[in-house]
Amino acid sequence: MTDLVEVRPGVYHDSVTLMQVSQALTARPEVAVAVVAMGTDLNAGLARDLGFEVPPTTPGDLLVAIRAASAADLGEAAAELERQLATTGTAGGATREEAPPRTVRSAARSWEATVALVSVPGEHAFAEALDAVEAGLSVMIFSDNVPVEQEILLKDRARARGVLVMGPDCGTAVVGGAGLGFANVLRPGPVGVVAASGTGAQQVTCLLDIAGVGVSHVLGVGGRDLSAEVGGRSAVQALRALDEDPATELIVLISKPPAPEAARAVRDLDLATPVVAALLGPGQDDLTAVAEKALRALGRDVPEWPSWPAGDAPAREGRRPLRGLYSGGTLCAEAALIAGAVEPGGEAWFVDYGDDAYTRGRAHPMIDPSLRREALRGVDSGVVLLDVVLGHGADPDPSSWLAPEVRDATARGVDVVVALVGADGDPQGPRTQAARLNEAGAAVFTSNAAAARHARRLADG
Repeated sequence: MTDLVEVRPGVYHDSVTLMQVSQALTARPEVAVAVVAMGTDLNAGLARDLGFEVPPTTPGDLLVAIRAASAADLGEAAAELERQLATTGTAGGATREEAPPRTVRSAARSWEATVALVSVPGEHAFAEALDAVEAGLSVMIFSDNVPVEQEILLKDRARARGVLVMGPDCGTAVVGGAGLGFANVLRPGPVGVVAASGTGAQQVTCLLDIAGVGVSHVLGVGGRDLSAEVGGRSAVQALRALDEDPATELIVLISKPPAPEAARAVRDLDLATPVVAALLGPGQDDLTAVAEKALRALGRDVPEWPSWPAGDAPAREGRRPLRGLYSGGTLCAEAALIAGAVEPGGEAWFVDYGDDAYTRGRAHPMIDPSLRREALRGVDSGVVLLDVVLGHGADPDPSSWLAPEVRDATARGVDVVVALVGADGDPQGPRTQAARLNEAGAAVFTSNAAAARHARRLADG
């Protein structure tokens, strides 16, 4: 084997692009492994763990580490790397006449923008988001790991400027039909959504889409917005904005359990548009029940949610462990609540791999399957419950990696249940994904709540 290790100072590409480049190189038969990533401590450590001799790096450097069978193979892989990177448009490569704006404010002036999307490391997000707000833009902050004090300051300033801050850690939004972040392809319609939960919004809107009902806007507000500290600052603004929108006939409010004072702030609003609330917690409706309630409020029929049961499996007696390996935080919380999950080591435990603790210096698990794949390989008994979230920004073909893992897991005696969240228009093709996973041995449900109940029944024997 022959290694190539390079550190390229001042060369930036976003983490999604670099993960895709790494996957494309690793898929080549002559390449044993490839790491193409920004030079964070985590990425440099990963390369060292793989046996590469990595010199000191900084987060502003591009790290390239490739191992191939021979020098000739390594040369071909290096050439493919350059072709891949050339198509991504490296920052700093434009001519003087083509040079892009260097600040959010100058971009707003140049492009007559109304919304900015901020997706930079959390320690840098505040400055960019504040620049957008001061330029009179609403801003979606995809970045996580932003201190709550900065979030409060941003949202107070946005309210004073008459704009909306969506986030931080806002995973999805649909504004005027344009999807931002992880966005499903949804038909237009009468339902407006305010969500302190990205995957919660995706679950509800995808179920509505399956039922033939579209959305006007999906306004994410960040997972902390309805906390005691933030107090629903953006949720209040978003609810008022949808109430004034003539295309919105019904509003759905989605959140993990809110702080009492934040719940009062949104509940006490005097709105002309009816609101259906999905505030997850003990004794509350699950997301599927909320989607059904919204359909009934609109006078629509509730369909039977599509599912694909697993084939015949040997009967398994007695209680077995249930593990939830999730990429979506709200989906994980909902499933854990339904399944009665306890701490690791008990009969049921759940992990949200999209939590900040797992995404620092790493692509989100909706994009990068490595952590969940490793976790699934480590399960040798019981039941595993996973979510697969489709749409723009997510893994372009999740069944390509998950179906073989499901096949291997079922061969070890593990029952696999998948909650598949997607709309018919999504580029991955939800029915194609479901068929592949089902053929591999998984039971597949479009309702996360139904998937969790099924997994619980299997674990209970």
